[in-house]
Amino acid sequence: MKNYKIVDMTVGSPLKHILIFTIPLVIGNIFQQLYNMVDSIVVGQYVGKAALAAVGACGSMNFLFFSLSFGLSNGVGILVSHRFGAKDEEGIRKTISSAYFVLTTVSLIITAIAFFLAPVLLRLLDTPSSIINDSISYIRVTCLGILGITLYNGVAASLRALGDSRTPLYFLIFSSIMNIVLDLVLVINFNMGVVGVALATVISQYASAVVAFIYAFRNVEYFELTKEAFKPDMDYVKQEIRLGVPLSLQSSMIAFSCLVLQGVVNSFGENVVAAFTITSRVEQLVQQPYNSIGTALMTYSGQNIGARKIDRVKKGFRQSAGIVAVFSVLMIAVMYIFGKNISGIFVSDSEVINMSYTALKITSPFYFALGMIYVPRSLLNGCGDTGFAMINGITEVAGRILFSQLFLYFGLFGFWSVWVTTSATWALTSVVCMMRFFSGAWMRGVKEEQVYRRKLKLSVPNIAIKRA
Repeated sequence: MKNYKIVDMTVGSPLKHILIFTIPLVIGNIFQQLYNMVDSIVVGQYVGKAALAAVGACGSMNFLFFSLSFGLSNGVGILVSHRFGAKDEEGIRKTISSAYFVLTTVSLIITAIAFFLAPVLLRLLDTPSSIINDSISYIRVTCLGILGITLYNGVAASLRALGDSRTPLYFLIFSSIMNIVLDLVLVINFNMGVVGVALATVISQYASAVVAFIYAFRNVEYFELTKEAFKPDMDYVKQEIRLGVPLSLQSSMIAFSCLVLQGVVNSFGENVVAAFTITSRVEQLVQQPYNSIGTALMTYSGQNIGARKIDRVKKGFRQSAGIVAVFSVLMIAVMYIFGKNISGIFVSDSEVINMSYTALKITSPFYFALGMIYVPRSLLNGCGDTGFAMINGITEVAGRILFSQLFLYFGLFGFWSVWVTTSATWALTSVVCMMRFFSGAWMRGVKEEQVYRRKLKLSVPNIAIKRA
């Protein structure tokens, strides 16, 4: 290995591994969220609340298009972690080389679909006429960055699967700083409005992908471009699709449910759209520690499933749940005390600020439920139980659609129903995720690993499978 440090999570303290792995992820994910945060702040403060609403109206649609390729990147990472836990170096190489083909092909297809379909979806969502042209421009430019962000995520997911969560952080810091500088230059100096912030994001995404690939090719032997790398192993392509497609569908279903909720938000007018944009950006930031712990658990559980160490997986789950509980209580206090100040960062309109502050007080008591979606779901994905991803996606779709329509039909909560719907959906989904974990169904991944090892004629001790 060319001076490249990997981390074996199948030995040592689970809590120590998870925390050390999580901290760079938290920092990195916060920087990644700066893409959206800075976009919103710049257009809100320098262009106006209509531009802020135009960017916000694209949030769920961006999530939909980007999530389709994100799922495949995570599928690659899961497979790499399994092969690493099993000490199968050849399997790692074949997984990564096959990923070039899978991620590039899917990204190009999604980019074409997104570019031409975006205006139709925005109209179907009843996007206010005052902002729809800016929304179409913003979404069309940002979707051109799908290939860049997918390739970056493919490299990052593979590095994390090998136990390295620090190196992808450096790439994110680099691209985030570039994004901030370009936002300010293109919007303030060149007066490019929403197109400027979208273009800044795309340039930054491709820059991070290029830097990540250069680093990986020079420092990690599994990424070397050989003749075999341009001939994807179809067995590994099928495995990546088997793991990645359910994750993509899960994310796309969640994104679809967010689109439906965005349609409800749009029906209440520009101020509610702006307030919902602010709370969404804040909640995306709050979610980053949960997301980071989840990513750490995905790698941790993947390696330990590959090594067939079930008890370590369970212990990692318990300790991660404790971290989520402590952070959630802290964030409730922050939102109740500083929520109005946080809202004021995005816009100067007092009505929008007060509305978003009240909304944060509605959703923040449900942060623990939100965190307990990420913990079991990521662990299950890491163990190869990606079939549950479909159940999880269906749950979030049902929650957002049914709750929002129910509240509207009976006239409950008025426009506040959009935030009550969010809270209720978090609660419902977390219960379903916890039920899946405690059912023990995820442990069938151990059996699949045993089959794989027998195929390679590796030693396979028998492991008793018990309920969680």
